[in-house]
Amino acid sequence: MNGTRILILGGGVGGLTVVNELRQQLPRYHRITLVEQNENHAFAPSFLWLMTGDRRPEQITVPLRRLVREGVDVVQAEVTSIDVARQGVGTTQGDLSYDYLVIALGAELAPEQIPGLAGSFYSFYTFEETKKLRDALGKFRQGKIALVVSTLPYKCPGAPHEAAMLLATFFRKRGLHDRVTVHLYTPEAHPMPVAGPQLGEAVNQMLASKGVAFHPLHKLTSVDSQARTLSFDGKESASYDMLIAIPPHRSPRVAREATLTNESGWIPVDRSTLKTRHENVYAIGDIVAISLPGRWKPDVPMMLPKAGVFAHEHGRIVARRIVDEMNGVVSKAEFCGPGYCMLEAGEGLAGFAFGDFFAEPTPRVELRNIGRAWHIGKVLFEQWWLSPFGLKKSLLKTALMSGGKVMKIPVKI
Repeated sequence: MNGTRILILGGGVGGLTVVNELRQQLPRYHRITLVEQNENHAFAPSFLWLMTGDRRPEQITVPLRRLVREGVDVVQAEVTSIDVARQGVGTTQGDLSYDYLVIALGAELAPEQIPGLAGSFYSFYTFEETKKLRDALGKFRQGKIALVVSTLPYKCPGAPHEAAMLLATFFRKRGLHDRVTVHLYTPEAHPMPVAGPQLGEAVNQMLASKGVAFHPLHKLTSVDSQARTLSFDGKESASYDMLIAIPPHRSPRVAREATLTNESGWIPVDRSTLKTRHENVYAIGDIVAISLPGRWKPDVPMMLPKAGVFAHEHGRIVARRIVDEMNGVVSKAEFCGPGYCMLEAGEGLAGFAFGDFFAEPTPRVELRNIGRAWHIGKVLFEQWWLSPFGLKKSLLKTALMSGGKVMKIPVKI
């Protein structure tokens, strides 16, 4: 029996979700192939704990195949080209063809877009760079740490604020709080602006409580690594002793060369179905552009943030839609804009933000009080994600009691 060929590009949160959902729901004669260049999967939400030494590298990495269901073909290779007209994908291990294609290649970092930035900063946005940052922080004894959001958009809107609070806690525990200062610079008007000013103010208060100096509306224009100064558009320059940057993000080269992206630089999709303009081609996760209700400015639309929680839900929706279509069923699976984030505040505490990002007239997001339960929830999710399938089936979908209310972590096994 001839089966359908389903090809998934990228083994991050979204890609893994798609392949595992599809393999669970489809007969084995349908071929499901995952292309991922890395042999090991590093759990990005734990990079900040790696940064502060609360995790060892081996605690947050597992072989990719351990996270993939039996019956999925894994090709360890780099994607070199995408040809939607011929339904083919080029890789460093050869060419592959498909009947359905799911692009989950994420975003790539482009520090060269800011003059002077490349080679002059530390980062917690890749596994290897985070290890370098961890080592540098262990030797840092005095001075100003500048944590800079260089451009928008970037992955995980809460990460810079979490990092700033964790850094402040890290140096306070080492007795260096009076010798090390942490400054957070961002072009945004307030923290996590897509969530609205009320949540932004709550996060601002969290930062202040940790002694973090917050500098909004600071758009980075250049870095002078010799003088250790940062230049901003319309603002005074600032000095630093250590620079930690969130570099510019862009879609991967193969997506741009295949003309899959639009003027935003990302792949446009139907916000409910995640379909691209090409037949049987979907895109999910950080690589997509999804407009939201409301606008940043009169001429700047709001976009869905780039975060793993959305990639996970995108993967589930796309898998269900492909299965339904293959079975001749009109699919009712739609992405409706739900999202949540556990915002680390240091000292074993975290906040929990959740909301409806498709709400009219603007996204509606709430922030629960900071507590230990939310931190525990994030730890348990980390353990769940990195565990093999045999253990996953024996684990409860996390339910935490907090203030008399039950928080359910929306995960699928």
